[in-house]
Amino acid sequence: MKTLAFHLNCLCQGGAERVVSNLANEFAAQGYRVFVATEWEEEDEFPLDERVTRVHVGLRPEDEHKNRIAKFFLRVKYLREFLEKERPDVLIPFAQRANYRALMAAGKTRTPVVVCVRTDPVGHYDALSDKLQIRWLFPKAAGAVFQTGLQRAFFRPYLQDNSTIILNPIHPKYFGRLRPAVRDKSVVHHARLVDFKNQPLLCRAFVRVHEKHPDYVLKIYGPDSHDGTKEILDSIIKENDAAEWILLMGGCDTLEEELPKGAVYAFTSDWEGLPNSLLEAMALGMPIVATDCPCGGPAEVMRDGENGLLIPIKNEDALVDALNRLIENEDMAERLGMEARKIENIASGEAVFRQWRDYLDHVCETGGQ
Repeated sequence: MKTLAFHLNCLCQGGAERVVSNLANEFAAQGYRVFVATEWEEEDEFPLDERVTRVHVGLRPEDEHKNRIAKFFLRVKYLREFLEKERPDVLIPFAQRANYRALMAAGKTRTPVVVCVRTDPVGHYDALSDKLQIRWLFPKAAGAVFQTGLQRAFFRPYLQDNSTIILNPIHPKYFGRLRPAVRDKSVVHHARLVDFKNQPLLCRAFVRVHEKHPDYVLKIYGPDSHDGTKEILDSIIKENDAAEWILLMGGCDTLEEELPKGAVYAFTSDWEGLPNSLLEAMALGMPIVATDCPCGGPAEVMRDGENGLLIPIKNEDALVDALNRLIENEDMAERLGMEARKIENIASGEAVFRQWRDYLDHVCETGGQ
């Protein structure tokens, strides 16, 4: 029986945490021995199957008074002690600091490490300290999982031949949903309100769309991240007297029911890893306008004019034109939505798990060679 160990900061409600909890639960259900080694716990976390063992490898109460450098090396030490005790066949860290910690901790234990990159490397892996650690540590990895080809290319020549690309799994509730025969006259969007999602661009563009199509409304679903984005949106709504047709809907637990009611879906991020919101909209068969943002997530799954419309980032004119095209051409919108549904073939939970299983089994058996 193979033993897998996932490593990340915690299991709070986030994209990487959702993927780890889903994978850990599925591997455990398939008979693998599975550990999730975390730095701390949060109040609101994704649940783990009772067959998954949660292990704390973070700082201890007596460490809190120590300096930052000492804490860094203690985190590596505690992770190494876990590896020495449990001897997993492979360690899978998620996110930047976890990748570095895992590669440092695994050195003497000879545990194969499969690093996972979940965001745009530009701006997250290009500081001087990152460049030094990547050059030193990443060649030691037995493998790597990326979400897009542009992510993988960023790390050349340190992570290429022994790496793979695997999409995020889409929650099954988004598959098999029928689009209503008559849809609401609305443009819809769902994501937390945060700066890099650039919902202000969407609101400003929709003001212009509404001038041409005054019977349409914009519905933005998602919680406030408290970074000031919601206040910007409130200001745009107030300036344009748009309270009745630009609607901030807040969080929603039934998005799979609400989103398909809309006529068009808009995705406006300036950068992303591989956005779950976009994958979910595709699974629902939505006609989509999406920014072709780095590090290539939308372009990894969308083909412009075939299963959606791709536009440049931060381009208000292009967004206005694309939204109007889909509003005014229902046949094209329907065709794009039907093609978008095919994302299920590669991003269902079963398909994604199968890709992870095959790749990790290969690493365990060959050491990534």
